[in-house]
Amino acid sequence: MENNDVNRSLKTRHLSMIALGGSIGTGLFVASGSSISTAGPGGALIAYVAIGIMVYFLMTSLGEMATYMPVSGSFATYATKFIDPAFGFALGWNYWFNWAITLAVDLSTISLVVKYWFPSWTSWKISLTFMIVLLVINFISVGSFGETEYWLSSIKVTAVIIFLIVGVLSILGILGNQNFVGLTNYTYKKAPFVGGVPAILSVFVVAGFSFQGTELIGITAGESATPEKSIPKAIKQVFWRILLFYILSIAIIGALIPYTSPNLLGSDAGDIAISPFTIVFKKVGIPLAAGIMNAVILTSVISAANSGLYAASRMLWSMSKNNMAPRVFEKTNGRGVPVFSLLLTALVGGAALFTSLYGDSFYELLVAASGLTGFIAWIGIAFSHYRFRKAYLYKGYKLDDLKYKAKWFPFGPILAIILGIIIIIGQDVRSMVDFNIGRLLISYSGLIILFVCWIYYKVKHKTKFLKLEDIDVEATKNGGHY
Repeated sequence: MENNDVNRSLKTRHLSMIALGGSIGTGLFVASGSSISTAGPGGALIAYVAIGIMVYFLMTSLGEMATYMPVSGSFATYATKFIDPAFGFALGWNYWFNWAITLAVDLSTISLVVKYWFPSWTSWKISLTFMIVLLVINFISVGSFGETEYWLSSIKVTAVIIFLIVGVLSILGILGNQNFVGLTNYTYKKAPFVGGVPAILSVFVVAGFSFQGTELIGITAGESATPEKSIPKAIKQVFWRILLFYILSIAIIGALIPYTSPNLLGSDAGDIAISPFTIVFKKVGIPLAAGIMNAVILTSVISAANSGLYAASRMLWSMSKNNMAPRVFEKTNGRGVPVFSLLLTALVGGAALFTSLYGDSFYELLVAASGLTGFIAWIGIAFSHYRFRKAYLYKGYKLDDLKYKAKWFPFGPILAIILGIIIIIGQDVRSMVDFNIGRLLISYSGLIILFVCWIYYKVKHKTKFLKLEDIDVEATKNGGHY
């Protein structure tokens, strides 16, 4: 008998830890330093707080829909049912493409981190080895994916908690060789704000990339054993994750390291050995601080690659179930793993990775094309929720019947849509001002791909923007892939 369904075997602790550590990665451990050097500690805080608020509302929007209708590939399905099938098609294929290319980026970064200890090892061999390991983990079962993410996320969360404790004690002068620091670095020279509004807006983009991956909880909903309990619990942890892990970490880094520090200027994903976390641990006198943080960063990147492989394969499987991708990709093995979806994702990710070995130009174009897709998905989630709630009430249903209700509707999704558009526009403002057509086409190629997919499906299937009266909320509730 042919299998076409996934298994609901992810436990509550899996979803909670995925939600807790899902977006903790190089964006926090490494790139946060460049944000502070660009906009100052105050400017970086404003940007991360604003994006944090946006992400919180996004997750509550996704939580309401995912609890009501838990399906893999969730937000492409929601866009199909609540907005326009053509938009769902474009959103799904763009999201799959994003994670397939991001998988290549993560595998490339893994080789950089490993070469910190073994500089003589060949990069492509390191990347290929980890690709095989991740494929095996995902082939075994969704439970093995969940268990791997649980422990990798546990390491990241523990590292951040230790950093917060060490950081606070260092600011108070209790740890390290320095006296009470307080907030002196917040008033140093031009601090707390450097570069004004343009600098803060540029950090919006960096902060947005740092938070990408939080929407993964919507993908995992389709394989949760108890979505009505697990998803609300995981979503409720988002607020504390944003507050503790991002806002407090940025505040502590800004307090301990002057924004003029050359180490912060070198903090980007391409210079994995320089991390604000490492600098702080070194100041305190923790032995082998760089090696320890490098190990933590390695777990973060492995986690990101593992999540990317999972998310992309489930999105492709869901698209196939909805007749928006070849039917072969809906086939699963006896353990509910979409084998062909997994293999195609790994193949495309591997092909993208190896293009970097024969010239950076095409590889950079692929990365740029995928860069905006996460933000496009966020806008799709917010707009889908806005339409879902409107249709739900229009049909006469009561909010009290929802097992999880997003707060501050419609302010939440509207704010998320506005900030998402600002981030997308701010992707390459300089090229807009200089009117550099070549750079604009590269920077915003993700939008071009989205519109091409959208128009193709709309013309072929003659779909229309759904009116509220045409959205069948009850059928949506009972007609998903349960």
